Amino acid sequence: MTQVLQQTVPRIKVALIGYGFVGKTFHAPLISAIEGLELFIVASSDSEKVHLDYPAVEVIANAETAITHPEVDLVVIASPNATHAPLAKLALAANKHVVVDKPFTLDLAEARELIEVANRQQRLLSVFHNRRWDSDFLAIKTYLQAGKIGSIAHFESHMDRFRPQVRDRWREKAQPGSGLWFDIGPHLVDQALQLFGLPQSVEGNICLLREGAQIDDWAHVVLNYPKHRVILHCSMLAAGGSLRFVAHGTEGSLVKAGIDQQEAQLVAGVLPKSDIWGQDEDQVIYYCPEGKAHSLATPAGDQSRYYQGIADALRQGAPNPVSGVEALAVMAVIEAAVAASQKGQRQVLALIEHEIAQLH
Repeated sequence: MTQVLQQTVPRIKVALIGYGFVGKTFHAPLISAIEGLELFIVASSDSEKVHLDYPAVEVIANAETAITHPEVDLVVIASPNATHAPLAKLALAANKHVVVDKPFTLDLAEARELIEVANRQQRLLSVFHNRRWDSDFLAIKTYLQAGKIGSIAHFESHMDRFRPQVRDRWREKAQPGSGLWFDIGPHLVDQALQLFGLPQSVEGNICLLREGAQIDDWAHVVLNYPKHRVILHCSMLAAGGSLRFVAHGTEGSLVKAGIDQQEAQLVAGVLPKSDIWGQDEDQVIYYCPEGKAHSLATPAGDQSRYYQGIADALRQGAPNPVSGVEALAVMAVIEAAVAASQKGQRQVLALIEHEIAQLH
């Protein structure tokens, strides 16, 4: 693994590229919660919007100017998906460390190129898979790893919504990087890979169900493993939602109904590190072999741990919280699911030997 040159300044100056929903709701408050990071510049055409939240932050309309600013140490790319790869490449070429919001890139070729450039420049390249630190995922991970239900046989992960009307936004237009599978799929896939590793093959059914839809708004993907199956599902037509996680094993089942509350808290203005941050009162239900239900505690989530990991990696040489090759594996599953849906047959991951070796 290529060594990343460590940062020597007391605080790492961050340029946040994009102040739409993701930049404003997630990145800015999570960055600001970490003592070793400084939200220094925001690239946005709406300076008033930024200054309402962060009056002292410099706002630059031009993304390229913000990225190449001589005082910036770390560039965080929270712009539309199709811009991730070119902006990340520009930042790496300017000797900046880079965080890219998910999805990493539009395809594997772009992802591999960015990893190669980061290695050559000895810069940290990381992808914002923040939902590794969600309460619901931490709960199910804890009990699966503890062997609570024995050997896993069947696992389901749902992120369903009810948005029957097509909205006028780039995520719902027919353009590269848009659609529900590119939006929600990376979360579902990354969590599954964290739990179970790489699948043997992938099946997919991805389609448009809403009236007037321009891009996919429903996806059902199956990851095939030697002795178990993983179902990943997302929909825009699920009134009332669905169970977040279901896991069946040889010694019982686990059900997590409610979702992590950090996004809702951030939208409501609750900041990381507050007393209620990440708290999740919805407990996991464990069904023992006799069928009796038992309630299990859900740990608090804390997505700011991602940015604490970034600060620790740059200042202390700690491991990258989400490496480029881990994000590459996610993109391989995303691509395989699309191909499986288009061709109507199982697909294997288009990863090469040395990439697979890094993931074990």
